[in-house]
Order: sequence, then structure tokens, then C-alpha cells
Amino acid sequence: MIETDIALRPATLADAERIAALFTEEGYPAGASAVEARLARFDGPASSVIVADHDGEILGFIALHVVPRFEHDDSFVRVVALVVDSTVRERGVGRVLMAEAERIGRERAAAFVEITAGHHRPAARHLYESLGYDANLAAYLRKRI
Repeated sequence: MIETDIALRPATLADAERIAALFTEEGYPAGASAVEARLARFDGPASSVIVADHDGEILGFIALHVVPRFEHDDSFVRVVALVVDSTVRERGVGRVLMAEAERIGRERAAAFVEITAGHHRPAARHLYESLGYDANLAAYLRKRI
């Protein structure tokens, strides 16, 4: 498989079971019904879930939001999930999905794309940095409510 063999398309409810399996493999257990509900929440003009398909098999997916900024008259793309099947990692699937996020960002005149990668996922951080994402800009603060 090479990157040009990957077809990108919007996720459908029929993909929920496969997306749930990929999420579960990544350490975020989810059932198909939970993913169906999430797909419904992402069904709008500012949100997308896109799958990478190779000969009818979903190899990965990306979920993103286009977020308007208040401090500037533009927006940014926030990647909230990117998962690639562990058996095909380092074959370009993640790169293709991130390129699609950037394409959507350019299409929507976004200022930038942002993504979070935990310290416990060094391979993901390496991918993003190899694509030009600057890890030094991170100032991620969170409080559970």
C-alpha cells in the first residue's frame, strides 16, 4: 500500500463499528453506539470525521473542528482525534489524514491547525513534528469539572 492507494471520505454510521474498534485499540474503549452518537455530533459545517479507506478497509480516521477565534478575524482547525490501525502505522496513513486537515483549513481560510499529543505517545509527537508542527508552542492547561 502506498499513500496514493488511500481514499478519503466522510465517515458514515456504517463505519461506527470499525471506528470504535480503532478507538478501543488505541486505549479509548468505545462501542459502536457511542461512536454513532459522536458522528452525529460531528455532522455539521464546522466539524468533520474523515476515514482513510484502502480497498474497502478503514485504516484510520481523523475528527476535527473548525473553530472561530475571537481575538482575530479568522479560525483554526482543531484535530480532536487521529487514529491509525497499528498494523499499518508508518505507511503514510497519518500523513494523508493530517494533509486533509490542512486542506480543509486552507479551504476555510484557517490560520493554523492544532493537535494535542500526550507525552505517552512519542510516535504521534514524532509524526506531528515531522510534518512541521511546533511542540514548543504548547501551553495546554486543563481542569476537570
